[in-house]
Amino acid sequence: MNDIFESDLFRLTQMMDADAEFIPLITAEEEEHMNKEKFPSDLPILPLRNNVLFPGVVIPITVGRDKSIKLIQDANRGNKIIGVVSQKNQEEESPEFSDLHSVGTVAQILRLLKMPDGSSTVIIQGKRRFEIVHPTQTEPYMRAEVRMLQDVHFDKESKELEVMFKTIKDLALQIIKESPNIPTEASFAIGNIDSPTFLVNFISSNMNADVATKQSMLEELDLTKRVEKVLEHLTLEMQMLEMRNEIQSKVRKDIDRQQREYFLHQQMRTIQDELGDNPQEADVRELGERADKKKWSPTVAKLFKKELDKLQRMNPQGAEYTVQLNYLDLLLDLPWGEFTTDNLDLKRAKRILERDHYGLEKVKERILEYLAVLKLKGNMKSPILCFYGPPGVGKTSLGKSIAEALGRKYIRMSLGGLHDESEIRGHRKTYIGAMPGRIMQSLKKAETSNPVFVLDEIDKLGRSNHGDPSSALLEVLDPEQNSSFYDNYVETEYDLSQVMFVATANSLASIQGPLLDRMEIIEVNGYTIEEKIEIAKRHLLPKQLEAHGVEAGQLSIDKNVLERIIEEYTNESGVRGLDKVMAKIVRNRARQLAMNESFDVAVSEENLFDVLGAGRGRTKYATNEVAGVVTGLAWTSVGGDILFIESSITSGKGKLTLTGNLGDVMKESAVIALEFLKSHSSWLDLDQEVFDRHNVHIHVPEGATPKDGPSAGITMLTSLASLFTQRRVKKQLAMTGEITLRGEVLPVGGIKEKILAAKRAGIKEIVLCEKNKKDVEEIKQSYLKGLKFHYVSLMKEVLDIALTKEKVKDAVKVH
Repeated sequence: MNDIFESDLFRLTQMMDADAEFIPLITAEEEEHMNKEKFPSDLPILPLRNNVLFPGVVIPITVGRDKSIKLIQDANRGNKIIGVVSQKNQEEESPEFSDLHSVGTVAQILRLLKMPDGSSTVIIQGKRRFEIVHPTQTEPYMRAEVRMLQDVHFDKESKELEVMFKTIKDLALQIIKESPNIPTEASFAIGNIDSPTFLVNFISSNMNADVATKQSMLEELDLTKRVEKVLEHLTLEMQMLEMRNEIQSKVRKDIDRQQREYFLHQQMRTIQDELGDNPQEADVRELGERADKKKWSPTVAKLFKKELDKLQRMNPQGAEYTVQLNYLDLLLDLPWGEFTTDNLDLKRAKRILERDHYGLEKVKERILEYLAVLKLKGNMKSPILCFYGPPGVGKTSLGKSIAEALGRKYIRMSLGGLHDESEIRGHRKTYIGAMPGRIMQSLKKAETSNPVFVLDEIDKLGRSNHGDPSSALLEVLDPEQNSSFYDNYVETEYDLSQVMFVATANSLASIQGPLLDRMEIIEVNGYTIEEKIEIAKRHLLPKQLEAHGVEAGQLSIDKNVLERIIEEYTNESGVRGLDKVMAKIVRNRARQLAMNESFDVAVSEENLFDVLGAGRGRTKYATNEVAGVVTGLAWTSVGGDILFIESSITSGKGKLTLTGNLGDVMKESAVIALEFLKSHSSWLDLDQEVFDRHNVHIHVPEGATPKDGPSAGITMLTSLASLFTQRRVKKQLAMTGEITLRGEVLPVGGIKEKILAAKRAGIKEIVLCEKNKKDVEEIKQSYLKGLKFHYVSLMKEVLDIALTKEKVKDAVKVH
């Protein structure tokens, strides 16, 4: 209660002394009359910072914002009634409705005073709680439609409430008595309040609590609960006051002791000066010698000299001396102007990237481009690269390879779960236990100003009441701003423009838009099965053999066995799961070696069941014996796959049924395919009425797996055409593409993954949109061996290629 009673109540008494009709307290009768007053449903809204207005309470407000001044002037000329609402963020200069709490207080302007500095002080009295229904105006100031709130009915005769009211009054009077800062007028004010509800409002308004606590009390309509909250806060405040008085008494004794110690230390210092052995002078001399060797700018040199002079004037026994000494040590430890020389041998860099990572061609190409520009230009601002993709694809280890290729120091900083802004910007050194941010700490450890700095898991940054770390990173990750990065502990600008920041993320959805805009996004896709086989052979298996003490000649895994492991025992985009499976196989061999059991060096497919258990099984091309079953190609987060579109027909009235856990896009593709087939029935020599006499059921197996996307359009069209004509679909044929009602075939994505999945499933021919031809040309020719491609642009071409003239066995007669 101290701060408010000392300022607002005292200032209010002074302002209102000149006119006795304005009294900041109300009687029970006046409060009852106030509760019956009628107020407009549309009010001008005045945002309030650092305070909350309660019904019946009179407070002074200094108005300085242009909108607020205009609002007060208009209201003062009118009915003097306004709505007062507290801001959620007290620092916001131009609040919108979203920045305000929803519950506020109707207020009446009692007096408007002009201040010499151009601002206005307005004295207002709270009248009634209200809730904002919806905004009606934002310029020149805010207005809103409001709904008046009524307190929950309470029993005025309740003995419990009566005791609680008395306890609150006694506690408040005791706090005023014990606190030396609160004027005695406050006790007269509280002693003269005869309305219980106004007593609670008056104390809630004037007690020493933050805005959020006061706002929660304003929003509480149940008087009993409000009284309990006030009582709890006053009890805590009383305990704090008693503790503070105890501490002050103890401090007075400590000061006397410290003064005696100070004189003794001064005598010791004089003696040490006479003997020529002053530790403080030795510290200052050592710091000065280290400073002479630094390559810092004149600005930093001037700052260091100033802080060193300050250290000389300090008492070595004081706590501030150690803080200042640590600060100067940090300034000397930071690598000002210290850079490692980049190794710009592009062929060597390419060899390192190829050695450490298989695949990821686009990522490697971008890194080599950066090195090429650096080699030609000699100096450039480092780009901010962000590798994003599924877990286990090598995003973090790419940073290590880049550092080795460049010949730079490597730093990794994990951002997962970080929720304190000071972790990035540091604390001000005046705080106890203050430290620089982790950016500065990492540079100090690296001893160079141009390392490769990996910001791992940038999408998992948190937020809390300690600030928003992702907002603090905006300056770090902007090449135009990070040349003057400001750390709160260092208290001067530091150049981060030569640091190569590499961020990693699993998803871009949770990264702030401005932060995302500052980075160059490079997608690191999941590996294909062919790439995983090579990674297992080159990296994972040798690593696990070494980790488990098994020699290379004691275990080998063939390519076909690796393929089966990947397809049946892992289901991922990266290779972490595959690495665990490799470890399990190697551990099994280590056990066999340790127990002198007999074994075959090569792991066979038959051994997999004994070591790894049952797998999932692999999806293979089935047959073309049944009409209406067509093989489609799908893209998933863990690579490509084939899926079967099945359709059946029964007598009915033209109803279409779709099953298989399909998304909206796939359902629409099925509807478009059927409608297009109806309108072009002549292509298949079908009577138009045949569609009205039969029900069609389309199903995509594995109903537990959600499926969506535009890739199944031509597959569904072919399935329906085969169903109604009972003609066989071409053997070992798969397709992917979207369709339109105009009869066009549109391109789709994920072509590389789909083609590799088709090849693994035993497909020989693939139907694609003509515009997907360029995607096929980007794929290595070795992956395309044994495949034939049909490029189409119209649906009729799809049917001509996919449907044979031959009818299926036991064909259903469709008429």
